[in-house]
Amino acid sequence: MAEWYEHSFGEDYLLVYKHRDTQGARREVERMVEWLELPQEAKVLDLCCGMGRHSMALVEAGFEVTGVDLSEVLLREARRNDPEHRVTWLQADMRKLPLTGGFDAVVNLFSSFGYFKEDREHIQVLREIKRVLKPEGKFIIDYLNPRYIADNLIPESERMDDGQRIVERRMIQNGYVMKRIWISQAAKSEGNNQEEPREYLERIKLYTAEQFTDMLGEAGLILEQIYGSHAGESYDPILSPRMILLGGCQ
Repeated sequence: MAEWYEHSFGEDYLLVYKHRDTQGARREVERMVEWLELPQEAKVLDLCCGMGRHSMALVEAGFEVTGVDLSEVLLREARRNDPEHRVTWLQADMRKLPLTGGFDAVVNLFSSFGYFKEDREHIQVLREIKRVLKPEGKFIIDYLNPRYIADNLIPESERMDDGQRIVERRMIQNGYVMKRIWISQAAKSEGNNQEEPREYLERIKLYTAEQFTDMLGEAGLILEQIYGSHAGESYDPILSPRMILLGGCQ
């Protein structure tokens, strides 16, 4: 049976997250570049690059970029948006990267961590980040703030997009934040027979800053700074919407 992340990052994902824009990605990358203090033409790995918004922004900022993702659908979209082949796009599992290393920075953005069942699998991802980084390399992991998520979770939302009804239900269960998504064709008239909604799951394991610090240490990485938002605000365990971790190798 396929894992949720093998099923959920397909064609419908492009619909659900079409509101994510390139301008926002550029702003986030500008801030990250300041934090990382990278030289021009530095080698950067965008781990779980998705549709490539941040990868393209990193290229435009003057870096040599590799984008890795498991989803062929999202990589197809990334390649379509990169007609000049400025980014090296690779399909791979983040737990086992087909890369030898030599990166000045690894970035993991848009809550693309915590997908697996076991802590050891997440530590393995961190070990891969350590393996492909130069000794003086840096990493950024843009992650959820667990307490903020718990306090501000919207249980259900519904919207229409491209004639599709999108229903999203969210909950926290057994240490994971979970979102179930149903997508169906909008009814054209009363009494129409509708197809069964297409259903997807998204699930992210919630880690506190202390737990994350321990996992990073086990992987040979060290946490240097936590930001509470993409604007660079200080991290507050209760009030910050994000937990953006910046660090390097031990």
